[in-house]
Amino acid sequence: MRRLLRISGTGKQVVGDAHRAFRTSLVVSAVRCLVTYLVVPIAVPLISFAGVFAAPIGIVLCVVAVVNGIHSVRRFWSADHKMKWLYTWFMAFVFLVLAVALYADINRLIG
Repeated sequence: MRRLLRISGTGKQVVGDAHRAFRTSLVVSAVRCLVTYLVVPIAVPLISFAGVFAAPIGIVLCVVAVVNGIHSVRRFWSADHKMKWLYTWFMAFVFLVLAVALYADINRLIG
C-alpha cells in the first residue's frame, strides 16, 4: 500500500495533519452532498437555469473530494496511524459513492 501511495517512510509527527486532511475531505464530501441533493433540487424549480450549473458544480466538488480523500489517505499511511486500514477501506467506499455521483453528473451534463 505504501508503494501504491508513493510513501517512502513514516512519521509520527504527521498524525495531526492526517486528522486535519480527514476532516477536510469529509467537509468537502458533505458540501457536495448538500449542494447535489438539497440545494439543487430546491433551487432548480425556483430558478429555471440553475439546472445548467448543477452538473458542473457536482463534477468539480467530486473531483475536489477525491483529491482531498487521496491526500488524507496518504497522510494516514505516512503517519503510520493505527486505524490506517479501516480508514483506507472507508475512503474506498467513499470513492465508490463519488464515482457513482460523478457518473450521474456526467450523464446529466451530456443528456
